[in-house]
Amino acid sequence: MDKKIGFIGCGNMGKAILGGLIASGEVKPGNIWVYTPSPDKVAALHDEFGINVAQSAQDVAQITDIVFGAVKPGIMLKVLSEVASSLNKDSLLVSIAAGITLDQLATVLGHDRKIIRTMPNTPALVNAGMTSVTPNALVTPEETAEILNIFRYFGEAEIIAEPMIHPVVGVSGSAPAYVFMFIEAMADAAVLGGMPRAQAYKFAAQAVMGSAKMVLETGKHPGELKDMVCSPGGTTIEAVKVLEERGFRAAVIEAMEKCMAKSEALSKS
Repeated sequence: MDKKIGFIGCGNMGKAILGGLIASGEVKPGNIWVYTPSPDKVAALHDEFGINVAQSAQDVAQITDIVFGAVKPGIMLKVLSEVASSLNKDSLLVSIAAGITLDQLATVLGHDRKIIRTMPNTPALVNAGMTSVTPNALVTPEETAEILNIFRYFGEAEIIAEPMIHPVVGVSGSAPAYVFMFIEAMADAAVLGGMPRAQAYKFAAQAVMGSAKMVLETGKHPGELKDMVCSPGGTTIEAVKVLEERGFRAAVIEAMEKCMAKSEALSKS
C-alpha cells in the first residue's frame, strides 16, 4: 500500500493498528504520520516504529490519505470538527470510537466525506482482534477492502451494517470482559482444588483459547464440540449439569441483552 496513513490520537488501540500496519510490511513507517497532544508519547512512537511526528491534528489531515480517528469517544466529534476543513477531498476517515454513528461523524466532517466506522476489541493488542467495519455510501469497495486488510493484520475483520453495531458490541467489543471473568472463575476453582495460582490461570486461559480455535477451525457447531467432551456418566457432564441448573446460558444472554441496550442508548445520547 502506497497511501499515506495518519493517526489523530494513538492510545492502546491506535498503537495496535499502527504496530499491525508496520509488522505487515505493507506500509513503510515513512508513510505514517501520528499526532497526539503528548509530545513525549509521539516521540516514543517515533523511536519505536520510525513513524513521522506530526505537529498538529490538522497536519495529519492535510498530509495523509487515510486518517484514523483514534482519540477517546468523548472528544472525537470535537477533534474531528477542528480538522474537517483540513481534510483532503478524497481522504478516508476511519473512526475507532465506540458509540459514535456514521451520521454523527458526517455532521462534523461533512456529508460528502468518505467515512468508515469500526469497532475493534482489546485482543487486537495481542494480534487476535475482531473488528467490525461499516463504510458509508461514498466509500468504494476497494477502499473498504483496504481497511479490512489493515484490521486483518492483527486479527479478523468483517463488514457489518450499522444497525448490527449493537450486537457487535455485545458479542465482541465487550465480550473479552465476560471471558476474563470466566477464566478467573475457573482458575479460582483450580486453586480451590490445590493448583498454584499462576498455573491455574495458564490452564484456564489455554482451555478457552483452544476451545475457541476448535470452533473457528473445525466448523462444527459448539454444541457438537461440547458433546464430544461429555462422556456418559463422566466428570464433564456433571459440570455441565450444574451450569445448566444455575442458568449459565440465560445469564450470558441476559448480560448481552443489557450490553446491547446500553450501546443503543449511548448512541442516541
